[in-house]
Amino acid sequence: MTPRHQREFDEVLQRVIDSLPAHIAQLLDEVPVIVQDRPSPDQLRDLGIDPADEDEVLSLCGLHSGISNTDRSVDATQMPSDIHLFREGILELVGGWDVPEARKLLEEEIRITLLHEIGHQFGLDEDDLDRLGYA
Repeated sequence: MTPRHQREFDEVLQRVIDSLPAHIAQLLDEVPVIVQDRPSPDQLRDLGIDPADEDEVLSLCGLHSGISNTDRSVDATQMPSDIHLFREGILELVGGWDVPEARKLLEEEIRITLLHEIGHQFGLDEDDLDRLGYA
């Protein structure tokens, strides 16, 4: 992905974050959003995805890593949670930069993906997120 497209994606992401309700956006002060072009080979292996399987790699839009709020304990040795968003997977889902209304579609998908991963931070599973429309 070109640096220009990375900047454009990140600008759309910032607009999405800025539009979130304050109580949701506040969570992002504690759980950082890490934006990557694509998942790392280690992330893919942890998920059981072959890094050479380009279709599987591009199907991944986001990832919550760490322990959800509902499973967190007072144990200070727990690693903090992260939310990862993957530019190439999200762009693949919306059809790329050249589709009509690409930015609008991109904004919608970033919002869905971000809220999906925030949902995991709050302990929601895939079925819960599907019922809420964030699958």
